[in-house]
Amino acid sequence: MQETKNLPSGKTLVIGFGNPDRQDDGVAWYILERLAGQLGRTVSESLDDDLCRMEPSPVLVRMPQLVPEIAEPLSCFARACFVDAHTGSYAEEIHFTALQPEHQASPFTHHLTSQSCLQLTLSLYGRVPQAVLCSVRGYEFGFGRSLSERTAALAEEALQRIQAWLEEDAR
Repeated sequence: MQETKNLPSGKTLVIGFGNPDRQDDGVAWYILERLAGQLGRTVSESLDDDLCRMEPSPVLVRMPQLVPEIAEPLSCFARACFVDAHTGSYAEEIHFTALQPEHQASPFTHHLTSQSCLQLTLSLYGRVPQAVLCSVRGYEFGFGRSLSERTAALAEEALQRIQAWLEEDAR
């Protein structure tokens, strides 16, 4: 059960993660740049920034991978959207779903899922934001900073879905 009392009302965090130097794995970085441009904002690239105090909402942050240190900032927000690429692990090309805190074991010691981040946040701070995942299908993961045509088109559609989700917060 999510505990959401004492959370700042209306504060939303959008977290994009992936490797921008591996083509479609950088789709989240692309989406956050586009969103920042539309909102007239910058995208934070450091957890050293005090994300809890940043204004206005939504606060945008991108990183190569999710890390345990994101738990503290997550605890300060009422809502969070995780943005990532997938390689076909979901049936939909754009997988947009609500998330619940859940520990998920990984064969990789450096891999932390969005659900595990939420579980860590709940364990440490007693609360989590209402969270969603927007995972976009990637097709090319070679070295390079350009998205494949297919993923670039999906990124625009994903951006629209994220914008609609953000607008729900304004209602």
